Amino acid sequence: MSPCSHVLYECASGFALFEYKGGLDIAVGGSSLESSADLSSFEKFGKCVSLVSFAPFTSAVDALEQINAVSESNLTDSLRAFLQLNMPSSGSGGKKESKKSSKKSDGGVTLGVGEAKLGSAISDTLGCSVVANESVSELIRGCRMHFGRYVKDLMADSDLQKAQLGLAHSYSRARVKFNVNRVDNMIIQAIALMDTLDKDVNTFVMRVREWYSWHFPELVKIVPDNYTYCRLSLIVGDKSTLGEDKLSELEEIVGDEGKAREIVDAAKTSMGQDITETDLANIESFARRVINLAEYRKNLSDYLHSKMGNVAPNLSALVGDIVGARLISHAGSLTNLAKYPASTVQILGAEKALFRALKTKGNTPKYGLLYHASAVGKASAKNKGRISRYLANKCSMASRIDCFSEVATSAFGEALKAQVDERLEFYASGAATQKNSSAMSAAAEKAGVAVKPTKDEPQKKEKKEK
Repeated sequence: MSPCSHVLYECASGFALFEYKGGLDIAVGGSSLESSADLSSFEKFGKCVSLVSFAPFTSAVDALEQINAVSESNLTDSLRAFLQLNMPSSGSGGKKESKKSSKKSDGGVTLGVGEAKLGSAISDTLGCSVVANESVSELIRGCRMHFGRYVKDLMADSDLQKAQLGLAHSYSRARVKFNVNRVDNMIIQAIALMDTLDKDVNTFVMRVREWYSWHFPELVKIVPDNYTYCRLSLIVGDKSTLGEDKLSELEEIVGDEGKAREIVDAAKTSMGQDITETDLANIESFARRVINLAEYRKNLSDYLHSKMGNVAPNLSALVGDIVGARLISHAGSLTNLAKYPASTVQILGAEKALFRALKTKGNTPKYGLLYHASAVGKASAKNKGRISRYLANKCSMASRIDCFSEVATSAFGEALKAQVDERLEFYASGAATQKNSSAMSAAAEKAGVAVKPTKDEPQKKEKKEK
């Protein structure tokens, strides 16, 4: 039985209507050798399928609009007029009959289309019989294969290729939505800058400490924090001028009245040498620059937190902003990290140790960047390798969710982190852990995301007693 009498083919150049006369051995999926031979041979295919009409698009803009509408299963005015003009009459008054298909009876006219939803729109509007199945898909595949032979008198193969390339670029540009809030390159630059700032701020603070300690060496022992030390050096200035009037300012910085009083008392009995106004001015100028860098580092940390919340919220919830950003930076992008297996994620950052171990046939490293994760730090020495392997598995899952999910949510990352905490408890006390399927189902319900239900595990057959 013939799958259809006519076939609609939408190509990059326009709409084409073919008439199928029968005679082809069409196997579903092209599994038959005879079917493949019938489709690949134009001599056989051309006798069974003939071109009724071809309506080229007027411009590249028109082609994009028509194909966008067809992809969304919408019947455009151009396509409706094309079918009304060329399809044989099927009970609708006002439709012209094709000369080549006038011999067909009304009951035998069936239009084959590639998409069932588009077929429903055509059937509702034109009232003709429409079918969309795998047999029709095979016919459309043959039409696509030999389309250049059918329209060789209308356009050259080079024009067809140019139309396909131009439409492909335009269609892809319209379909692929670029979200500036999910650019992982900003995370890579931010974490690299943060590492540089950490080194520079530590170096500069040590210089301020050494410089100002010649004048007030006791302050280093009282205030060990770098940022607080630089702020106090500006408030204290010349220790000989430090009195009770600055006690409130000191207390505001250190947050402790007793420590502020200790600073004032130490300044009165300090063993440091005197300092000139010029030297003090240079120290204060450099201390201000260090304070500005430290404050910018805090702002950069907040910026990284917001970017990780937009780009990789689940990975951030699982291992934190810093470790998650380092994983993305080391992999090159979030997409690359999502493509890595868990075994690769586990040793990211320990490549030198891995290759050294492989070369010397020694023990391979158990963790790389994941060593700085809080879960690995909480684990005992004998369980650090086990929890790092488990954490790498969860990081791989979280990165794939962040990369390919259209909904930005941290629900899955929080659920994965809870599983990691449960696994730590299991290593410590042997407490039972929650199944991954139930944890992910709860996370999906919390995030409002639909997930495919997992198949029930097959029950193990009981062994028959002999």
